[in-house]
Parts: sequence; C-alpha cells; structure tokens
Amino acid sequence: MTKPAESPGPPPEYPRYPEAPAPAYVPSQPRPEHDDLGYRHPPGTRVHYRARQRTADATALGRLALHLPGFLTSLLVVLGTTTLLEAWLGLPAWVPTSLWLVSGSLTFHRPSERFLARHLLRLQHPLPSELAVLAPVWREVTARAGVDGNRYELWIEDSDDLNALAAAGHIVAVTRRALERLPEAQLAAVLAHELGHHTAGHAWTGLLSWWYALPGRLAWLGLAAGTVKLIRIASGFSYVAAGILIVLFGWITFATLTLTYGLPLLLLALPYLSAAVGRRAELRADRHAAALGFAPMLSRMLHDVLAEETPASDDGGVLSRLLSTHPDHRTRLHHLQRHLELQG
Repeated sequence: MTKPAESPGPPPEYPRYPEAPAPAYVPSQPRPEHDDLGYRHPPGTRVHYRARQRTADATALGRLALHLPGFLTSLLVVLGTTTLLEAWLGLPAWVPTSLWLVSGSLTFHRPSERFLARHLLRLQHPLPSELAVLAPVWREVTARAGVDGNRYELWIEDSDDLNALAAAGHIVAVTRRALERLPEAQLAAVLAHELGHHTAGHAWTGLLSWWYALPGRLAWLGLAAGTVKLIRIASGFSYVAAGILIVLFGWITFATLTLTYGLPLLLLALPYLSAAVGRRAELRADRHAAALGFAPMLSRMLHDVLAEETPASDDGGVLSRLLSTHPDHRTRLHHLQRHLELQG
C-alpha cells in the first residue's frame, strides 16, 4: 500500500537584513564655506512676480533677423524635398512642410526639452543632495528677479569646466564643478546670468535659429561634399573633365549670385555676425545679473577664472576670437566695472 504524501510545510524563514541605503552624493572636493554677500531675502519676505516673465530684447530679435536668409534657404530645401516625395509617394507637399514650420513650437514643449537635455546636451537630473544645494539658490535668484522659478527645470552637466547654460524654453544647467566649487553667492550670480538669457529671449531664439537653419546647412554640406567628390572622380579619368566640371560649377555659382543679387554671400558673413550677437547676449546677461545685485559676486568669479587661465589658453588668433560666441573675461569685467561703481 502506497504511503500518502506528506503535505509540504511552511517555507523556511530566512533572516531579514535591512536594505542598504542609497549611496549619498560625495563631491570630489568639499564645498566652500558660505559666502553670503547679501543676496538672500529675509525670511517671510513677500515675493512679487512680474507681469511679463520673459521678453525678446534687441539681441534676441537681431539673432532671428540674422538667420532669416538661412530660414528661407531651409524652406526652399524642405519644399524641394517634399515636392519630390509628393511625386514619389503621393504625399501632399504642404503636409510635411507645415509640420516642419510648426515644429519650432517644440522649443517650449517640456517632453521635447527633456529629450534635448538628456540626449543632445548630455545633461542629468540633479541628485537629491545636489538639488538641496541648487534649488534654494535658484529660488533666491528668481525671487529677486520677480520670476516664477518653478517654470524652469534645473539640470547638471557632468563636466570639469566651470560653466552653466540656458537652453530651449525652460532648461537651466550648471556643471558639477561649478556646483561643487563655487560659493553660494557666486553660484547665485551664475544662475542670475543664465536667467537673464531666458527672460531676454536669448535661449529660445538661439535654438529656433539653429533648428530652422539646419536643413539649409545640411543641404549645403551635402552639395559641397558631393561636388568635391565628383571633381575627384572626374580628375581620375581626365584633368580636362575635372576642369570642365570646375568651370561648370563656377558658372552656376555666378549665375545664382547674379539672379539673387548676391544675397548668398551674406551666408559667408553669417557665422561672424552671429558670433558677435552671441557676445552681445552674454554681456546683456551679465547686465541682468548685475541689475539684480550680483555684480560683485560675478566679478569675483571672473577674476578667479582669469587667474587660473594660462597665456596660451587665451591666445586663439583673431579668427577664433571673431567666431567666439562668448567675450573674453577681461571684456566682461570691464563692462561689470560700471555696475560695481554704482553699487559701491
């Protein structure tokens, strides 16, 4: 007779160990001691928000105007591409063209901004300990400016540079080195500078100018690379054929310039003009920070950065300086001097 199977008993109990806490953020070097230069609001102070949280100053509008030829070129490229798609796939050309025209609104679309921050700008969300340092300083800066700081998102750039950036419609980022090294008052001055880029419209106009000029820029790079490759192939068969191609492309270029009254030549000067506008935007952002009372903190930070620079790092040649979108530190200090004298 078969012995009935015994019913299984309860599973054995194993000792439970408390879960290990998440590792705390440990900076690579201790933060400087508090350097309060009077930027904090007294407790209980009522904050008044401005009616207009952001505008578009002359620098922002100038940047849009400079990129108008690039936008028109991109529009022609998109129209030509969509016309080919219409002939090939039967898709009406106005559909993708309209989608491209309205795509600029994604500048203020939060999910699109987060995608831009993570995958293109390589930014990271602040750790809780980083946010504990960054958020109170940001609240003080935006309260002094009369701006709702909750409209913006704070990010961290994993970089050893002492830098910060403002991008799209709501992105404000600082490098990890700036967060670790700068005293709170100087960190507040840097954030006030980046807030100035947002409130003056520099951030969103810069992104829009880059986005709407992208199709034309890609088409120009593809045309230039294809032309060079075609001439190299022709020169492999015959130098006469390569010479004919060069003359043909030269004639097409001359005819294009004649028909358009030389307007494409403006595209050659666009990088220099755009860089000059970028330098002006940086000085205006410095002025915004100085108007909020951060001129001494910003000046002290620039002096410290200037003292660390080597002579070779500041000598990039005339061409590189003309193409730089940021003024040198001495120029920024010169423009801050007036605010220091007024506040002194």
